[in-house]
Amino acid sequence: MTAGRLEAFSDGVIAIIITIMVLELKVPHGGGLQDLRPLLPVFLSYVLSFIYVGIYWNNHHHLFHLCTAVTGGVLWANLHLLFWLSLLPFATGWMGENHFTSVPTALYGGVLFMAAAAYYVLQQTIIHAQGEDSLLLQAIGSDWKGKASLLLYVLAIITTLYFSWIAQAIFVIAALIWMIPDRRIEKRLAK
Repeated sequence: MTAGRLEAFSDGVIAIIITIMVLELKVPHGGGLQDLRPLLPVFLSYVLSFIYVGIYWNNHHHLFHLCTAVTGGVLWANLHLLFWLSLLPFATGWMGENHFTSVPTALYGGVLFMAAAAYYVLQQTIIHAQGEDSLLLQAIGSDWKGKASLLLYVLAIITTLYFSWIAQAIFVIAALIWMIPDRRIEKRLAK
């Protein structure tokens, strides 16, 4: 299998994930702005998850531009990532419908943690398949963003047991870290 075919499959799954999330937004029965107010937590959780899925889609795209070998391990590691991302619509909906209470927020953090861990495993599997001269390894270096994200998700999960709004802030901070463009892979591709 080529990296392009794997990327195309992943793009399709990610598009379906976004579609499922938007279908969870229910149309209010009233015609006034006040009728939208009860939907605000659901909408905010959707926006956050949409940003996260977009971040994964963007980074996945860059990742596979440096992937020179698609092995069976890479295929399974990619499916592992897609599995955790596919749980985001459920976690997003539960968290929004329950107005960011502790247990749904902790589950949301758990899904984000597992998706980040799966992305790390995918990176490492690609690096292993490429060998000692891995272009991906040269591009990501110490991968401080990936490690920081995992720590932030753990902190958010623990924090949500006390103050779920702090956990929400941590989720936003982690997303902002990744929204700042990461040029490591692009710089490597330009060489």
